[in-house]
Amino acid sequence: MHDQLTADDLRQMREELDYRRITLRPKLLEEVKTARAFGDLSENFEYKAAKQEKNQNERRIRYLEKMIETAHVITDRSAPDQVGLFDKVTVWFDEDEEEEVFQIVTAVKEDALHNLISNVSPVGKALLGRRVGDTVTVQVNDKYSYPLTIRAIEKQEDDGSIPISSY
Repeated sequence: MHDQLTADDLRQMREELDYRRITLRPKLLEEVKTARAFGDLSENFEYKAAKQEKNQNERRIRYLEKMIETAHVITDRSAPDQVGLFDKVTVWFDEDEEEEVFQIVTAVKEDALHNLISNVSPVGKALLGRRVGDTVTVQVNDKYSYPLTIRAIEKQEDDGSIPISSY
């Protein structure tokens, strides 16, 4: 499977990867060494914490390497009146009678709490390529779907201001 990423996503991931390899890794290894010198490892909280942080950094390095290796670079090819990648979309939830504004982003930048919706999520897939006035059906699973009506589209670009997600 290839991850759909923009050139900016890849740039941000490479920068983080370089930082984690060149700057953070040696620092964390030194912290493990220092904590190990405190004595009995079975009761050494500092050693366990340092080791855990080092391991978390290594996991993130492997994740970033895999994402970069399997990336499929995408660009927004939407028309000026269509929903495209990074656009802000005002939608109307018919069932709840509520209006919401979403920004369509790549999966590594999604943050539902801040209304950053992935282009591969059910909502993102339903909205991409559609126009103001269109009512789309968001297919959540085989048994549940709901309608959304597009009220406005504000064209945006990937300016690098949205950070990639961390864990």
